[in-house]
Parts: sequence; structure tokens; C-alpha cells
Amino acid sequence: MQSGNKQIVRWHGFADAQALRQAALRRVLSAAAESIQARGAFHVVLAGGNTPRALYADLRGEKADWSAWHVWFGDERCLPPDDSERNSYMAAEALLDHVPIPKSQIHVIPGELGAGRAAVAYAGALRAVSARDFDLVLLGLGEDGHTASLFPGNEWGAIAGSPDALAVLNAAKPPPERVSLSAARLSRARQVLFLVTGESKRDAVVAWRAGQSIPAAAIAPASGVDVLIEAALLQS
Repeated sequence: MQSGNKQIVRWHGFADAQALRQAALRRVLSAAAESIQARGAFHVVLAGGNTPRALYADLRGEKADWSAWHVWFGDERCLPPDDSERNSYMAAEALLDHVPIPKSQIHVIPGELGAGRAAVAYAGALRAVSARDFDLVLLGLGEDGHTASLFPGNEWGAIAGSPDALAVLNAAKPPPERVSLSAARLSRARQVLFLVTGESKRDAVVAWRAGQSIPAAAIAPASGVDVLIEAALLQS
């Protein structure tokens, strides 16, 4: 339905969610250290969901140069800032409130403004780093193949020139109003890491591996994407 660059995928199977999370922890810390050494900063895009939540809780116990981290969000629900269903609330509770990242370097999507205004505001925030690729993007996979808040049947912003942030007015899951980074902006990254756990994701994984056009397949950085996945989901 929507076309961009062809996606290169590397699949990495793990015995269980805990082993997957430990591998993700090592990759995040390594990406941070390499980025800070090379460019003096680490720009990371956080995902929502239960697997990322556990990863963030693990991260807060690690040593890192937190002062050089710049945190962005792949998507957000249009809810009040203190709503526990917000991705920013979850990330703060699991990680951001526990590590010394300067508040000015935590870039929350203002979903409380409504999808249209929040998307415009976040696109403006992203313009400050528009010439820079993200160092690491963390993403999940929904049962229907969605990632961030890019859902089947909606605009994904996959082609060159797409807006950095999209207003989502009819999400397939509640709440219907959301903001999502576009596939094109998520693809402007040095590393993209998908974290996939749970039997409910099996059909989406089968579709992805079969080459079907699902939102997750629209994330296509030049370096390819790495999918950390429970090995059982790779078995047909």
C-alpha cells in the first residue's frame, strides 16, 4: 500500500523474553557508549509496551553517561500527561525519573493538545535535530503488524518528504487519537531494534516474514533493522 526503501531484516531468536531483554540491554548500552564517544550525544527513540517497560527498568540499574542522552518517543496517546496509559508516563516511571538525564533532553510528545496540534508541536521539536539521524530507535510489533502508532489502513508516512510526525485520528486500538513519528523519520536512524515477544504476535511475524505490506515493514533504514524475537515465534 505504501512504499519506501526496501527493508533489510536480521532476525535474532532467543529462548525467552528474559534472554531477549538481556540482549536488548547490551545493545542499548553499547549504542549509547559508541554514539557518545563518536558524536558527544546519544539520541534514542523509546517505544511503549510491556517488553520495553521491563527493559527500561533494567537500564536504570546500569552505569551510563546519562547526561549525554537525548530521549524521544516513537508515539504517544492523546491523554492527559499524568495518565498511566501514556508512553511518557510509563517511561518516566520505569526509567527516566530514576536517572540523571537533563529534563531539557527528554522530549515528550504533548498528546494532551490533541493529535493535530501535538503532531505539529513535535515536528517543530524535531526540527532542532532535523539534520541528525537518531542513534537508536526502539520499536515493538502489534498483533496487526502495527509499530509505533502506524496502523494498517492508515497513513504511515513512508515515502521521502513525509512529515516527521503524524496525527492519528482513528487508531485501531483505544484511544483513537494519537501522534506517531512517521515511517520515514523512524527510518532515519543508525540502528533500529524491534523487540517482539508473546504468542499473540505470531500472525504478524508470519506476515512480516512473508513480505506482506504491514507497518513494521515500512521502517527501512539504510543499515537495516534487527528484530530481537522469542525463537518460538519463528517456528511455523
